[in-house]
Order: sequence, then structure tokens, then C-alpha cells
Amino acid sequence: MPALTDKNAPVRPTVWIGLLPALVICLAAPALFVLQIAWLGWAFLALGMLLAWLLRGRLDGRGSAEASDSLSDPHAAGGVARPPSLVRDLSLIAIGMLIVSVIPLKAELDNWAMVRFTLALGGAVLVPYLISRYVYRDYAIRFPWRGGGKWTTFQWTWLVVVLALGWLILPFYFITSGVYTNWPVVNTPELIARLFAGVGAVGIWDELFFICTVFVLLRRHFPMWVANGLQAIVFVSFLWELGYQAWGPFLTIPFALLQGFIFLKTRSLAYVVTVHLLFDAVVFLVLVHAHNPGVLDGLFLV
Repeated sequence: MPALTDKNAPVRPTVWIGLLPALVICLAAPALFVLQIAWLGWAFLALGMLLAWLLRGRLDGRGSAEASDSLSDPHAAGGVARPPSLVRDLSLIAIGMLIVSVIPLKAELDNWAMVRFTLALGGAVLVPYLISRYVYRDYAIRFPWRGGGKWTTFQWTWLVVVLALGWLILPFYFITSGVYTNWPVVNTPELIARLFAGVGAVGIWDELFFICTVFVLLRRHFPMWVANGLQAIVFVSFLWELGYQAWGPFLTIPFALLQGFIFLKTRSLAYVVTVHLLFDAVVFLVLVHAHNPGVLDGLFLV
């Protein structure tokens, strides 16, 4: 599958009209996950959908033509790709965020917490996908595993750079800021195994929801930099409640933007997941190191 680009993608005035409801929907994320005021976040979601509905006559089918063509499924709607609808696409994002908002996102490792995360996060990906495929029948959400083919030398190099940056930055961030205490103490083999599974599972989910769902849906209507900035608002807000606080946004904002950009260029879910899991592998080791002084002292500088 060819990489997505912004070449010849027109920016119509309707794009900027549609930005208002899209921004309101995405601003529900800081309300839900940073301020943790559920009613305020739900109000943003409702307002965003109301605005999209009121403006639907000036918006639907008028997103970025290039983005829409690249993301639509040729088998949808009887062999003809259904024109993108901002109302439909924003509703899928809102439904996903609403499902996530019903649980607290504080990192916990007990059985009920892991079941809770599995059901809520899994539902936030699965429900919008099923609605898009079987209710809206626009096939707007897909998960292209291999993307455009073999990884390039630059892509392999970037994986090494990600590991190096994680090794240099993450121990300093977690330990000096004290945010490692936002994760439970892991001082037994069972807890360490649970942490490893949890960190990896959430990392994969991040790419399924924030990139393959939120970013892709927004990209059907907006230029890359607009869609990427909007998805980063949602991505970073979720990570804040999860525990990446203090000066964490200085790390999570560029990470979210880079993941969106990389997916746009590679169209490879496998690659962005690999990047994320490598980064999260360092996060896991740092958390074990921080909660168990002396165990991994030789591995990190802090």
C-alpha cells in the first residue's frame, strides 16, 4: 500500500469549518483524562457532535480528497467507496473516548484492574470498528499491519535511535520527577510479569486507538498537521492520567506527533507498534529499576 502524502491535497474552507467540532471533541480528552471531570468531558463530546450535526451540510464528503481516497475501502458500499462524513467519523472517536472514560486509568496490577482495562480499552477499539464496518458501512477504520512493504534502512536506524533516546531520557524523567510512583511497586516475579504484560498491551492499544482510529478518521477530513495535532491532544491526555505527569508532556507530545507522522509515511501498523514497544520496553525496565534500587543499577545512568 503506498504511503499517504499531502501532495495535491486541497485545503478547502470547509476544512476549517469542520475544525471547530473536531477540536471540541478532542478537547474532551483533557477534561476526561487530565482534569478528570467526567461530566465536563461528556459535555464537550455532546457539544462537538451537535456542532458537527448542525454543520453537516457544509462538511460531509468535503474533506481532503487525497486523504479520503487513500483511506477508503474500495469494497465498501457495494464496490464504491462511501464519501467521508465528519459526523460519522467524529461519532466513532467520541464513542471510543466515552468507553475509555468509564474506568479510572491509574496503573494497577490486580486481577480486576487488568480485566477492567481489557474490557474498556478493547471496547474503545472494537466498538468503533464494528460500527464503521457494519452500521455506517464506510470501512473507515482499518489496521494495515505490513503497510508499504519492507522496512527501509532509515526505519531500522530509527528503531536503534528510539532505544538510545529511551535509555538516555526515560530514567532521568521517571526517577528525578518521581512519576515512577504513579505505577505500583513491582517487587516480586509475578508483579514484574504483570507490569511487563500491562505496559506492552497498553502500548499496542495506543497505536490501535490513537493512530489507526483517531488519527486516521481525522485524516479523512484534515491536512496531516491538523489531524496529527488533534490526535496528539487525545493521546497525551490519556498518557497523563495513566501516569506520564510532571514534565511528561514534553516527551509524550513529540512522541505522539512522530507516531502519527511515521504511520502516515509507512502505513505500517507493525512498524509503529514496534517503535512503541521498544520505547515501552525501556519504560518497563526503568520502572523495575526505580522500584527496586540496586537491581538494575548498572543498566542506567540514573
